[in-house]
Amino acid sequence: MEIRIVKNVLQANAEIASQIRTRLNEQHVLMLNLMSSPGSGKTTLLENIIPRLQNHGLRVGVIEGDITTTMDANRLQQFEIPITQINTEPFGGDCHLGSEVILPALENFDLSALDVILIENVGNLVCPAEFDTGADFNLVTLSVTEGEDKPLKYPLMFRVCHLAIISKIDLLPYLKYDLQTTRNNIKRINPQLPIVEVSAHQQIGLESLVDWIYRKTKK
Repeated sequence: MEIRIVKNVLQANAEIASQIRTRLNEQHVLMLNLMSSPGSGKTTLLENIIPRLQNHGLRVGVIEGDITTTMDANRLQQFEIPITQINTEPFGGDCHLGSEVILPALENFDLSALDVILIENVGNLVCPAEFDTGADFNLVTLSVTEGEDKPLKYPLMFRVCHLAIISKIDLLPYLKYDLQTTRNNIKRINPQLPIVEVSAHQQIGLESLVDWIYRKTKK
């Protein structure tokens, strides 16, 4: 019975995700799902790439996912973009955003006035990888403070993603961390996964990430 319930939940999630993709495709809106463990720098990354995307002429909206608080959404209000907050605490404190909460969140946007929607998923390397949000592409952020072994410990996250972002590389001089080992571990799990290395603090690699996103809006 438990196996059947899990299968039904994932199937229902996938069906709604398909509806979301169809709707966004009709409106020519690209949606990206940004995932990571807590503290990897997702919000800081958004603070740095949103103005760059706007400089490319892209109209951006954000779906913010957290168990509680609006702290991350508050940080992004400076860009005067549409933001929808999803707090999972009222329905059990889910550690992920699924398509069943993304679909109603889209009702808060005028999709005709957007080119890109960025989902900042709940901080977790496990659950978010299991649930399709309806996004066109999944991105995972892995900070250098988390160690080189995370791709091997949480392989599903790196299998379902289309881009890996290694963040906080400005801290490398202060850590016993082997960047090449991290790259190798990512490629062991997903040989085709592109990798971008960034430092928001030192403004390194951000244009490469923005260019990757910009190219996806043109396909």
